[in-house]
Amino acid sequence: MLSQRELAFIALYKDSYPRVHKFVLRRVDDSELAQELASDVFRIAWEKWDGATATEIPWLLAVARNLIGNAYRGRDRQKALTEKIIATATGGPGESGDNEAVENALAALRNKDRDVLQLAYWDDLTIAEIAQVLDCSQSAAKVRLHRAREAFRRLLPATWESLEQKVGA
Repeated sequence: MLSQRELAFIALYKDSYPRVHKFVLRRVDDSELAQELASDVFRIAWEKWDGATATEIPWLLAVARNLIGNAYRGRDRQKALTEKIIATATGGPGESGDNEAVENALAALRNKDRDVLQLAYWDDLTIAEIAQVLDCSQSAAKVRLHRAREAFRRLLPATWESLEQKVGA
């Protein structure tokens, strides 16, 4: 049996979700991200809602706007990090071909593979530290790193051996 608070929140969700979702979708232009952000709006509303005061659509849209801003900032940070990695990977004049191949291989990787490689090689973290950052077990982190290395190796077969010697992997 649902409590009065739960029933009232379900009614709020049914009435307001379409408007919140449209609001978010117009701003992010990605239906999957819009669904995730709209759901986060109602998660926050549930956490903050006392059931006595009415939660109005302007408040929900303000929460959505803040979450959209957070998503944009996260995307911008990821883009800046990728650019920094590419700039860092760019070496002397004799290495430009290798660096271009590495940059292309990194860009072609899935985000989660790129992230685990960055944690291991750019941030110089141990498996235990990577596991902590990724919020997983050490064995899962080790498997993720192994799979990311394999994906990178498939994308960059010609230069992998020389890169392995430089990194010492």
